[in-house]
Amino acid sequence: MTTMRAAVCVRAGGPEVLEIRELPVPAVRDGWSLVRVRGAGLNRSELRTRQGHSPGVRFPRVLGIECVGEVAASTDPALPEGATVAAMMGEMGREFDGGYAEYALLPNALLMPITSTLPWEVLAALPETYLTARGALDALGAGPGDRLLIRGGTSSVGLAAAAIASGDGIEVAATTRQPGKAGAMTAAGVGHVLLDDAAAHDLWPQGPSHVLDLVGAATAADSLRLVRRGGTVCVAGSLSGWLIPGFEPIAMIPSGTRLTAFHSNDLRGAAGAAVLRRVVHNVETGVYRPNVDRVFGLDDIVAAHRYMESNRATGKVVVVP
Repeated sequence: MTTMRAAVCVRAGGPEVLEIRELPVPAVRDGWSLVRVRGAGLNRSELRTRQGHSPGVRFPRVLGIECVGEVAASTDPALPEGATVAAMMGEMGREFDGGYAEYALLPNALLMPITSTLPWEVLAALPETYLTARGALDALGAGPGDRLLIRGGTSSVGLAAAAIASGDGIEVAATTRQPGKAGAMTAAGVGHVLLDDAAAHDLWPQGPSHVLDLVGAATAADSLRLVRRGGTVCVAGSLSGWLIPGFEPIAMIPSGTRLTAFHSNDLRGAAGAAVLRRVVHNVETGVYRPNVDRVFGLDDIVAAHRYMESNRATGKVVVVP
């Protein structure tokens, strides 16, 4: 095959700037291998890149910070042709073309070999979501008996974090503005579904010991007020954007309370491969539930972005070529 179909972001704008085009299949070069993309999870960061909020990104660009598939042409003996791999981050879909295509040329250092019996659309929902959730929980330092509040509980990372945390013996509460999504949250491992943030203090008068804030910039300061004095807040999502306006650390961080963050780029490639393999095993054995909300074809990428932008999803939105 010499050409492939790809969803190209032709300029900054609304979902309509994503166009399906025929492109040459990328030529393999040293240090990079060609992956036949079998599925790609959609992420909020791609939405903001499409809107023009990623200063370093030049258009046209094939977006997609993660994908799963099979090695089609390899430059690494450890990555034989036909091997199943996952990849995420490392400027994928930003500095170079990403997963919204039938093929992606990716740095060998980003490729994580995995063995799995899961369908492609389920496998595609795991890398960015579950590695972010696992990394954020590790950054928080929460353990058995702790009380965790997840803000942004119906996001794909929120549901994954609930599954992991409840399995670790952590008491989990999570917020949502949409009562109709409570069932999905409970099924994922949320013990207490909260319809507003104030309910967290009704549940735990001293506050939760840990807060995983996936809403991000708009709620980080409030999360520092919500958490128990001396507790920890981890910002690991950006549903509300990337910047905290007027952030004053001494005024906004109560004495002894900790504010940390997690960036999934820390678990790219070899750093996250073993973690992802454990996640895949736990999904295969039913320990974790894969929270696939909806699967779109590549031709429906505009509809997929509209769906993600409208906040209708409970869990992960996946595109399959």
